[in-house]
Amino acid sequence: MLRTWTQLTALAVVAAMAASVSAQNYPVRPIRLLVPFGPGGVGDITARVVAQKMGASLGQQIVVDNRPGAGGIVASEIVAKAAPDGYTLLLLNNAHAVSMSLFKSLPYDTLRDFTPISSISTFSIVLLVNADSPIRSVKDFIATAKASPGKLNVGTIQIGATQHLSSELFKSMAGIDTVHIPFTNTGAVLTGLRGGSVQVAFEFIAPVVGQVKAGALRALAVSTRSRFAGLPDVPAVHEAGVPGYEVMSWNGFAAPAGTPQAVINRLNKAIVEALAMPDVKQRFAELAVDTRPDTPEGFRKLVASEITKWKSVIEKAGIPRQ
Repeated sequence: MLRTWTQLTALAVVAAMAASVSAQNYPVRPIRLLVPFGPGGVGDITARVVAQKMGASLGQQIVVDNRPGAGGIVASEIVAKAAPDGYTLLLLNNAHAVSMSLFKSLPYDTLRDFTPISSISTFSIVLLVNADSPIRSVKDFIATAKASPGKLNVGTIQIGATQHLSSELFKSMAGIDTVHIPFTNTGAVLTGLRGGSVQVAFEFIAPVVGQVKAGALRALAVSTRSRFAGLPDVPAVHEAGVPGYEVMSWNGFAAPAGTPQAVINRLNKAIVEALAMPDVKQRFAELAVDTRPDTPEGFRKLVASEITKWKSVIEKAGIPRQ
């Protein structure tokens, strides 16, 4: 028995040494980054910008693999079940926090089955009205809603999306009763706003900032804690009438749970360096996105807090699990 125990101990030591050497040499082959939505969107573009810079720093290409479908479940399940060696990564985003409470069951647990590496970006929701709307501020919006409970229509894309949940959080914190009108995409939301079927819309800044600057739409406020640099005259919701309100959409990189800490640290360093590059900052600004480097532990805390936050919003809004 003593001999067997000695042999097992020796094997464990050898395995630990091999893992350490492997982490020190990492990476020795291309890395795959799974993106849980199709190409061309803001999240996909920002991921590709960072991945390209990381690849140059790490000496290995990071191949972006778009795997849309099932609310991000397809890509996420692949990564959750991948070998924890740093060669399969996931673009983790706020939908992963929402899905924990939105779906009856998932083939993974966002906190248990992934190791956060770093967030890379945040972007804001903007509260919009048509250019000729009598609603000119957040306080006008609240007053109008309170004057006619259950009469004001608020448009967003589909139920459970960040835009929808942002409107539900606003509704709860402002103490108003509005009617949610879901649309299939941003274009349909804006058509509804212009046509008068909805009076207020909640949408990401990126696809609408040009129309706001051109005067075709009016921005009442942005959802993040700070004002958006591209629209400096538009206040944040919390300063415009709903203290404490804050919503930000975020993206970041994660690896399968159990990935060696040395590999996580190596990837984190590459991300932080990429986000500090002037051309990356410029590209993100063009997309109406803020860079957001973080530590692995800081990113984990963000994910955990977002899961708790959206669980409360979903329960208060009575949104049924899918």
